[in-house]
Amino acid sequence: MRSFIYFLVLLSAAATFSGQAQQQQLASSPHSVNFFIYDRARAQGWDWYEAPPYQNSYGYGESLLRFGLTQSIRNWDWRLEITQPTIIDAPDYAVSPVTAQGQLGFGGTYYAANGNNSYPAAAFLKQAFARYNFGEGDKNLRLGRFEFFDGLETKPKNPTLAYLQPNRVAQRLVGNFSFTVAQRSFDGVDAHYGQGSWDITAMAARANQGVFNMNGNPELNVDVQYLAYTKSDWKDRFLWRVFAIGYHDGRTGIAKTDNRPLPVRQADHQNIRIGTYGADFLTAIPAGPGQFDFIGWGVLQNGQWGPQDQRAGAWTAEGGYQFLHVASTPWFRSGWFRSSGDNNPSDNKHGTFVELLPTPRGYARFPIYNLMNLEDGFVQVIDRPRKPWELRSDLHWIQLTSGKDLWYSGGGAFDNKVFGFTGRPSNGHSSMTSIFDISSDWHATHYLDVNLYYAYSWGKSVVGAIYPANRNAQMGYLELVYHWNTPLARH
Repeated sequence: MRSFIYFLVLLSAAATFSGQAQQQQLASSPHSVNFFIYDRARAQGWDWYEAPPYQNSYGYGESLLRFGLTQSIRNWDWRLEITQPTIIDAPDYAVSPVTAQGQLGFGGTYYAANGNNSYPAAAFLKQAFARYNFGEGDKNLRLGRFEFFDGLETKPKNPTLAYLQPNRVAQRLVGNFSFTVAQRSFDGVDAHYGQGSWDITAMAARANQGVFNMNGNPELNVDVQYLAYTKSDWKDRFLWRVFAIGYHDGRTGIAKTDNRPLPVRQADHQNIRIGTYGADFLTAIPAGPGQFDFIGWGVLQNGQWGPQDQRAGAWTAEGGYQFLHVASTPWFRSGWFRSSGDNNPSDNKHGTFVELLPTPRGYARFPIYNLMNLEDGFVQVIDRPRKPWELRSDLHWIQLTSGKDLWYSGGGAFDNKVFGFTGRPSNGHSSMTSIFDISSDWHATHYLDVNLYYAYSWGKSVVGAIYPANRNAQMGYLELVYHWNTPLARH
């Protein structure tokens, strides 16, 4: 209740601020120093699978404030950004000591990740970089602390591809974990070299702490290298990419999350070094009163998971049809995702696909799982009753690829004390859950977005073996996002 009252106060204040901001229309010169602010307030409720006597039903509040300065001067641009994440009233009784049950939703995760604190808050340097732009086209070099998103190397001109790229391709492997309050940044360098329809992107950086830990300043002993070639063809109706990612985790004092026995994992103090090689494509094809869309994405992995050889992979195929000459442009889509799991915890092979440092929530909107050891079949409907208002509903059928592996969740390294991926035992089962969800995203004004979300999970045999008291769960939130910028000075 307290978190909901807090949200309402923020909603009223931000709406007032938004109204005042709309009255300010300052002209910006090319060399202006611009001030920007982004404020996301969320009231969130969880009803996790029951684990009596622990607290599986609760609500809490979130606030994510990001603000800073940007400027462009001739061939240079720079950005300085501070973030201030806050959790209000996280439950103090939502972490079960039964290892398989663990943290009962994100409220328990925030509480545990911040020293058993129900009101964690901090402020830290989110981004600080300088970028040099080499003449015309997409040619630049950036150095410092920044956010990075795999799959967003270009900005498609085709509106369908421009929607699918960030929502159905990007951040499957590397992202900022935007759904959480502290999020993720990288310290390093990246570069683009492109012209017209093609782009080459390279990045090398170390990951920062954050995500669930409110202190995102420290670096982790985790680094990633990325190289991609992206090209648009067929009059911007076909976009494809080939890429390679190197990943290293040197946090050797932390037990890895996998299906080996605990004593074996605790004795493993070797590094993780994984190479991921993949390709994807997106296309939109006019047909009748609308258009078809298709997506293909796939990767293979090799390297070392401690003393084990990493041999894994994942792929997805999706398609849909959108009616373009109907007022609300209804869009019907479906798809299938599969990633490898490990079938033998005793051999020298780690067969579980590793999702690296992703933003998992885009592909698991009810964030109770990620894309590791997973089969996910889905159908979805997207509708826009009005231009600034999007409705979406998904129905997912989730199974584990291997009943000898784990039910994985999480988005990778975010702390020097915990691994970042959690794993619950499958107990030899593979049928996990069916999930229905619905969302409403309303761009209310130029400065203000109002978003609602609700999801329900019908747990199957994997869930029921761990939570026999009640294998069903639900989650919802009401979210306000305020964003604004203005020039402060001219030179």
